[in-house]
Amino acid sequence: MSDVRSYKDLLIWQKGIDLVVQVYKAVKAFPKEELYALSDQIKRSSVSVPSNIAEGQARQHTPEFRQFLHVSLGSLAELDTQIIIANKLGYLSERSLSPICNEITELRKMIFSLITKLK
Repeated sequence: MSDVRSYKDLLIWQKGIDLVVQVYKAVKAFPKEELYALSDQIKRSSVSVPSNIAEGQARQHTPEFRQFLHVSLGSLAELDTQIIIANKLGYLSERSLSPICNEITELRKMIFSLITKLK
């Protein structure tokens, strides 16, 4: 962590950005009636993950950073739930769902690991 000068140096932030891009591409195929409903909620929860990582790291206080990492974990849980709902409604295929779920799982593990290291 000593080499970290910015949240942009954090692999978890970078992976969070990649997840957002994946999510935005996946929801493009949703029906138009979902434009301001489930797809919007999915996009907001995905954007929340790297945003909270960035805000927490930028505050330069370890307890606050840990708190924001916990908020990111909550956003990942929201996102996970929402994409499962989208899959069950037929808006998101298994082929699209699997890489997003894998990315969520990997990011969750990385965030938990960082929280542990920051204690």
